[in-house]
Amino acid sequence: MSTAMVWGVGTSDYGLFPERRVESLAWEAVAEAVRDAGITPGEIDAIVVGSVFGPPGVATRVQRGLGIPGVPVWTVENACASSTSAFHEAVEAVRFGRFGCVLVLGVDQMSTLFSGAIVPEATDPEGASSLPLPGLYALAAQRYVGEFGVTPEQLAAVAVKNKRNGLDNPRAQLRTSAPTTEEVLASRMIAEPLTMLQCCPTSDGAGAAIVGGDRGNRDDLLVEASAMVSGALWDHRSDDVWGYASVARAAEKAFAQAGRPPSEIDVMEVHDAFTIGEILTLEALGIAPRGKGAELAPAGHTTRDGAQPVNPSGGLLSRGHPLGATGTAQIAEVVWQLRGRAGPRQVARHGVGLVETMGGGAAGMDGNACVVTILSTQP
Repeated sequence: MSTAMVWGVGTSDYGLFPERRVESLAWEAVAEAVRDAGITPGEIDAIVVGSVFGPPGVATRVQRGLGIPGVPVWTVENACASSTSAFHEAVEAVRFGRFGCVLVLGVDQMSTLFSGAIVPEATDPEGASSLPLPGLYALAAQRYVGEFGVTPEQLAAVAVKNKRNGLDNPRAQLRTSAPTTEEVLASRMIAEPLTMLQCCPTSDGAGAAIVGGDRGNRDDLLVEASAMVSGALWDHRSDDVWGYASVARAAEKAFAQAGRPPSEIDVMEVHDAFTIGEILTLEALGIAPRGKGAELAPAGHTTRDGAQPVNPSGGLLSRGHPLGATGTAQIAEVVWQLRGRAGPRQVARHGVGLVETMGGGAAGMDGNACVVTILSTQP
């Protein structure tokens, strides 16, 4: 099996751009990734697109715009984990010698489809009871508060941290101010205990990555691990809250591939669509013991100058959440961090980085998919 490397990354800005064509967001990200990799579009052997709500044919129209007809192109839909699932497929294709250079694209334009929270499929119990995703995460938070006694201030600390980080990300959707804990808790209640400032905005945007083999370029990042799992059967009587087991299983596979313990991760981008999501994810990754994840942000462990910074980009809470593009946005941020080129949001220790993306899915399942990726600089 060959080595897979990240040659280049790029993203669009993130925000609400209903006046733009979705392809223009994609081209913006792809053009940056191609320049970053130092290649021409003609060197791309295949294209994998992650998109949840992309219009039919968006992948082909992007391909046409690149001027590379004839290369294989396919689309992956795995909810919020769509573009990290696409990244995983690209990594596997390079590792097994199927392709030498693969373009990964994540793209979604939510502003033309939704004016508020995303409601699950109407035929699912959650959809039939008008339980949108903030409600599903709120149920997880309520259960977690009941089991471990987490305080409202500990939940709010995640939003304070990530929104402060987002101020230094010029591509983030929300970067007007860094709220205090009191302001986070005083913002409008969305689904108790989650207030508005603890919920990510829906967004438009795109991200791209170029994956290839080892070409001896010191700027390329080694893919130490890429692990993807789908959800198991789940309901509210299960031992763990929704999504926890999927993240834990993907993390176990990824750390085994990389041959590293969680303590060796220098910087992380994780799925913080809601504050409780970051807390549960860090426990499932093994960064904190069960029931202790809420202590990390208030203690400074996960702040940008802490021992293991989490979401230095501002995360989904600041950058926004264009579902199909979120995974590639996370990968781009970790690549910039590992290269030491993240500007004012650069973390001090940046040899090993981790990306985690978890996607929701059909009722009765523990999420649609979860992908955990570990990247590192070359020795």
